Amino acid sequence: MTLRPRLLVLCTFAVLAACRNDAPQALGTLEYDRITLPAPAAEKIVAIGVREGQQVKAGQSLLQLELDRTRASTEAMRAQAARQRATLAELEAGPRAEEIARARAELAAARAQANDTRIYYNRVRQLGAQQLMAASDIDRARASADNAAGTARALEAALKELEAGTRIEQIAQGEAALAASEADVAAQQVTLGKLSVVAPRDGLVDSIPYKLGDQAAVGQPLAILLVGQPFARVYVPEPIRANVAVGTKAKLFIDGKDDAIPGTVRMIRTEPTFTPYFALIGKDAARMSYIAEVLVDDKNAKLPAGLPVRAEFAE
Repeated sequence: MTLRPRLLVLCTFAVLAACRNDAPQALGTLEYDRITLPAPAAEKIVAIGVREGQQVKAGQSLLQLELDRTRASTEAMRAQAARQRATLAELEAGPRAEEIARARAELAAARAQANDTRIYYNRVRQLGAQQLMAASDIDRARASADNAAGTARALEAALKELEAGTRIEQIAQGEAALAASEADVAAQQVTLGKLSVVAPRDGLVDSIPYKLGDQAAVGQPLAILLVGQPFARVYVPEPIRANVAVGTKAKLFIDGKDDAIPGTVRMIRTEPTFTPYFALIGKDAARMSYIAEVLVDDKNAKLPAGLPVRAEFAE
């Protein structure tokens, strides 16, 4: 046998030996949990304190948005709440003694006026009966007397209202208005605090989509962090799905790492999907697969996201 055919046979045996690895396996990528920090308001970015790929601690400042407009709105809402607070205090205190005294004086004057007009009407009515005064003058005197009596009754009712004090329904309305104003202030204060974007957890800055001076729309991501332990998102082929469950142990193989990394399945979906192109292995091209997440057991492992990974599951 010549050298070339002998090498061909050896290569064939090597390929067959490699294909005899019957350990259940799945391909995927190394990932982290992602936290997106959205823009709380459409304000200009005035400072960026970190760079992509930088490790950050919880509470560390990431970006600073312009504060002027939101701060002014907050102060305006505080002033509105103060006005509502004063209005409620006025309702609870009720009418002043001076107002009640003035109402009593006005009522006394109105009663005197009503009594005077009634006396005059009674006098001219007698003259009318004797045909000594025109009927139109008598009618005007009667109208004046009735009007003065009505005015006195209205002032008497107003005095009773003042003496009774503020209605409980008005106080309840004042309390509700004050609560709404204070809630608006609290919400605006939260928005003002969010303009200083800080890291909610320890993690790695994965992306800062906007640059200094940009103005992102409300809800757009200002920063994306990678947090927690790394995990492998793999596609489990349908033939081995029944043997993989939450808690199943696995070995993770990553290029550049000589030894396998132990892991534990923390999630596997029940809905199947088609195997992606990078996870195809021979006949797997037509198979259904199930997305699973294998958590790296080593809490101190420092592994970059996006690396291709191969997971072998325990029998």
